[in-house]
Amino acid sequence: MTILYGDDPDPPPLSIHLLRNTIRKIRRFYKGGSPRQQLLILLGWLFLLYAIFRTHQYLFAKPSTPFLFCETATHEQLHRIPLPNQPDKESLSRTWKTLQAIYEAHPPQPLDLSLKQFKSIVDFPPLEDIKNHTYISEEDARASRESHVAVTQKLLPYPGELFSGQGIVVLGGGRYTGFATTGLGMLREVGSKLPVELWVKDEKEENKEWCKELANEGIACRRLSDYMDTAMLEHGYQLKISTIFFSSFEQVLFLDADNVPVKSPDGIFKSRSFTDTGVIMWPDYWKHSGAPLLPYIIGLSDGSSEMLREDQTVESGQLMWDKKRHWKALCLAAYYNYYGPQHYYTMISQGWAGWGDKDTFLLALRSLRQKFYMVPHALKTLFVNGTSQGVGMLQADPTKPAGYEPMFLHSNIVKWSIRRFFCSGCADDEEDPVELSAWENPKYEFYADRPGAIDLEKL
Repeated sequence: MTILYGDDPDPPPLSIHLLRNTIRKIRRFYKGGSPRQQLLILLGWLFLLYAIFRTHQYLFAKPSTPFLFCETATHEQLHRIPLPNQPDKESLSRTWKTLQAIYEAHPPQPLDLSLKQFKSIVDFPPLEDIKNHTYISEEDARASRESHVAVTQKLLPYPGELFSGQGIVVLGGGRYTGFATTGLGMLREVGSKLPVELWVKDEKEENKEWCKELANEGIACRRLSDYMDTAMLEHGYQLKISTIFFSSFEQVLFLDADNVPVKSPDGIFKSRSFTDTGVIMWPDYWKHSGAPLLPYIIGLSDGSSEMLREDQTVESGQLMWDKKRHWKALCLAAYYNYYGPQHYYTMISQGWAGWGDKDTFLLALRSLRQKFYMVPHALKTLFVNGTSQGVGMLQADPTKPAGYEPMFLHSNIVKWSIRRFFCSGCADDEEDPVELSAWENPKYEFYADRPGAIDLEKL
């Protein structure tokens, strides 16, 4: 048997053999060298020892964090945000089916209320137009009032075991999921540490891979179809009340998908505005245009009345709700939304601005004589720089009653999504048709040919 390195039966690796020979040569050179050469050799040895030490430190040590992984404090905080509790689907579904049976046993009349537009969609309708715009017979009005009374008497007690904690609810799905991407990103960017539930209508609208990524930041995806038959929902406006109803949170901050927080909303839950009342609402632009028989039907008056005319309507792109304190009002608002497209949406707006779910929450609270807090500051409109092109509504921080400070940008006009701002030629996407991106549209300041426009290619 040939021994390569002396009589050692287990020869060292070639690198060790070369190192030994190098050391022998350096020792002979050091002994016969001049003082200057000896000093250089000594410094060289010190540098070699330091290099070996640092190499060993990086390659063989076991650090508490992955090697060369840079993690910011914000990133660490996001990964410590717990996921929301998993709702009790079976119990919540039973609760909903019980309420649904109550609703269907007591419908308003008529169920095919015709929707007519006012002469102007800009000027607030005069009183005479409001009074005579929507016709309901006295018989139908009495029947609707009796149904309303029956529903309020049969509303279920609060199922406290089904809900807990505080959190944020966002409604996505379809093209709105792209908008929610921006809103959720900003929510974490401004420092919110609350758990979040992102709701979609059904499995078709769920992006499972994205949901896995969201879970790392305390955001859980939910499907309404797991709790109710979504086929009975005629309009997208009926989805919002359902997400709040089925959410695992007892105290909810609801945000539309196109709502972008500009500061952390976490402090609202501890504010007096919320703790004193259990509900916070934000104002819309206009006063109420509801039918005069609406106060009679929901029990606010003994007959036809214009009492709602001076009330401020609600902009529900953001909504705070304590389900424990206002459970029955939530269930009554669900009744209004259950028959919203056929009856209540038209009764509330009569076809002027704001047809939909937004004022059903306020009317349910008023009908049951429950307290709520309306933010005292008027909303402000955000415009594209130097133009009259609107972007969205800036809503105030409700924890600052003394002065206006913005908290939410509800982008109801310009939707903040990657496709709508940066994608070229997206019109073929059936899920989210975009005729022109903000880069290609002359209306926007991102427009490539506008003088002084932002050069997206250099971003």
